[in-house]
Amino acid sequence: MTEATSTRDQLPYGNADRFFIGGEWVRPSSDATIEVIAPATELRYARVAEAQEADVQRAVAAARKAFDHGPWPFMSHAERADYLRAIGQALRERAGDVAEVWSHEVGILHSLAQLYTSAASDFFDHYAGLADTFQWEERHHPAAGGAIGLLAREPVGVVGAIIPWNAPIMMVVHKVAPALLAGCTVVLKASPEAPGAAYIIAEIAQKVGLPPGVLNVITADRGVSEALVRDPGVDKISFTGSSAVGRRIASILGDRIGRYTLELGGKSAAVVLDDYDVGQAAEAIAGPACIMSGQACSSLTRIVVTRKRHDQLVEALASGFGKMRPGDPFDPASQLGPVAMRRQRDRIESLVAKGKEEGATLAAGGSRPAHLERGFYVAPTVFGNVDNHSTLGREEIFGPVLSVIPADDEAHAIEIANDTVYGLNNSVFTHDPDRAYAVARRLRSGTVGHNVFRSDFSICFGGFKQSGIGREGGVEGLLPYLEAKAIILDALPAHVK
Repeated sequence: MTEATSTRDQLPYGNADRFFIGGEWVRPSSDATIEVIAPATELRYARVAEAQEADVQRAVAAARKAFDHGPWPFMSHAERADYLRAIGQALRERAGDVAEVWSHEVGILHSLAQLYTSAASDFFDHYAGLADTFQWEERHHPAAGGAIGLLAREPVGVVGAIIPWNAPIMMVVHKVAPALLAGCTVVLKASPEAPGAAYIIAEIAQKVGLPPGVLNVITADRGVSEALVRDPGVDKISFTGSSAVGRRIASILGDRIGRYTLELGGKSAAVVLDDYDVGQAAEAIAGPACIMSGQACSSLTRIVVTRKRHDQLVEALASGFGKMRPGDPFDPASQLGPVAMRRQRDRIESLVAKGKEEGATLAAGGSRPAHLERGFYVAPTVFGNVDNHSTLGREEIFGPVLSVIPADDEAHAIEIANDTVYGLNNSVFTHDPDRAYAVARRLRSGTVGHNVFRSDFSICFGGFKQSGIGREGGVEGLLPYLEAKAIILDALPAHVK
């Protein structure tokens, strides 16, 4: 690539040459930097400091001090909730900045970035509300002696939060908000491809007066990130990313019995039953499949339909995808942007070529959009006659590529949907809600939608099998940041009524 130049004169955040550690913007231990490339232009958008192991250790030490000596974990939940509300409000005020960097860094449509950033702000209020409604201490009758048993839920400790590049602000919120409410302190490790949201959150933490060391922010590549996972000062890792990296993290933490939550990959299925209109199904599937250019772990990428309707559905999906217009993510006429980076585009292109080699029928896309000479663009792609055991059927592509798989009947369709190492998300398409419920209970995934792609972090989000361990969002997303403690007393303490 030729010498990169910045796509704008000034970033909507400062201190790009520093890290936020112990409540201050500190200089890094080295001169190493990371260049952030805008996928729509292939030009440099930003340059930020790159953390080394010494920086990780410094951030962990600050979080450790803040947890062990307070005041954060010793505050009431209501006091911590006030900070969460202040962060949420400040994030609303910075929503335009977050949306801008998200679109520049990853290529997400700016209109979607604005919508999702607004939703992210609301989740700080959501978790603040749990301060009053969650049962932090339960009263029990001891079975083995004692006058009273209390089940207390206490913060797990120092959390290493490792976020991905595709939806950074959403992942920051779903890790940081529940961790802070629980009383944990956090080292937030930003993705080298998309660090902007983490910088803005750090600026917000400083603005609202979060006590020093409660939230620390660094940006590091994958090698140095492992130092965060290995550090004995970190009690828990919360990671969102690939299943391969998740396995690595789990193996490291297994050596020291460290806690972890893993939100990993997916190969989610849309099961289209015979009572549902093929055209309606295609329309409902095609649009969401292009959200973030298909770079969503829960995207419905395997479309399972009976053989007699296979060709009709492939044709409808190809028609819908053929009308999708890729383009500049800041152009209101664009319906999907580029994929996030060159290596991602190259991987998608190699998997498309593999699909052709293995005998799948290319019905739409499969190449670079003809009208776009620059940028990491991939035309929305549809394959028919995909074998569920082929590369297209098994591997997470993380791009706008759909695979239509023929099934013999409903039972076979459910079998195909479950025949994967993943289990993050599925949807069932039928006009019968009782039938939808029955099929949903047989699908092995953390979420099942009805007649459209769905996920809902206000309830919970996460997966079965190699799609992860634990849940994010809602009360279920708070529990992984808490340890349960049994306290058995001979008499009632004054606060228990």
